[in-house]
Amino acid sequence: MGPRVIVTRRWPEPVERLLAERFNARLNHDDHRMTRQELAESLRDFDAVLTTVGDELPEEILKGGIRARFIGNFGVGYNHIAIDSAREHGITVTNTPGVLTDCTADLAITLMLMVARRAGQGERELRAGVWKGWCPTHMIGRKVTGRTLGIVGMGRIGRATARRAHFGFGMSIIFHNRSRVDDAELRSFRARQCDTLEELLASADVVSLHCPGGDKNRGLIDRTRIAEMRPHSFFINTARGDVVDEGALIDALENGCIAGAGLDVFANEARIPERLKALHNVVLLPHLGSATEETRVAMGMKVLQNLTAFYEGREPPDRIT
Repeated sequence: MGPRVIVTRRWPEPVERLLAERFNARLNHDDHRMTRQELAESLRDFDAVLTTVGDELPEEILKGGIRARFIGNFGVGYNHIAIDSAREHGITVTNTPGVLTDCTADLAITLMLMVARRAGQGERELRAGVWKGWCPTHMIGRKVTGRTLGIVGMGRIGRATARRAHFGFGMSIIFHNRSRVDDAELRSFRARQCDTLEELLASADVVSLHCPGGDKNRGLIDRTRIAEMRPHSFFINTARGDVVDEGALIDALENGCIAGAGLDVFANEARIPERLKALHNVVLLPHLGSATEETRVAMGMKVLQNLTAFYEGREPPDRIT
């Protein structure tokens, strides 16, 4: 039957069907979230483990005595996997870059528009039956056309978001990136690189995160840096929840230090702080960045391509370790 493969969550049907045809695959038919013990047992009992962003694989379970030699991550981010430990124990890890760029950028723009125009708050008012009709001073938001968008992390998704904002809404683009970047695409929308993150935060009307999570960026947007933002500015996060000091962000939103936030990711998914849910100046989405049929199927197919390449003795195209 070939290599034993376990899939930790339900994946799109076309992907599961091909996995079952090509491998000795165990699928998660009831889509339960695996416990730490179940994940550890999977690493011991299966040749390959196909994971998602919700599956924590820390150093203590990626150690000697495990059978798995391949971890295929359904997603581009992999901060939930102890990569150094996987490398040390000869485990190949892959991810799914590229295919979710457009949908995640679309969602970043969605959040920006929703929070600036108070769309989430307005829908809640309608559903609650308390809207009294049109009024010149009712639920006034802020326009985004012509404003300054600050991109933190000018990778694929950051560029796609900047392109939509500049050519769609005439926004000025500034960005902060760990390395210097200057190319024809960035020049086409006149993007300016800020020397420091603090400069970007102090200059942008909207700040949108597109940087990786994990140890290098954990708490990058902390209390001190949030204080650099303008009182009228909006904060958008479709990257990773651990990049932000969530408590400091909530304090800033409650105290009017910034105007609002649009969040698709959180520090402890799916445990959302009650203080955050109580805020009217926040749009909250349940990690929908890549949630289109086309993208989720493409992500699964990428994992399948990497898995197939690995067991055919070829180099997996999206190898991390």
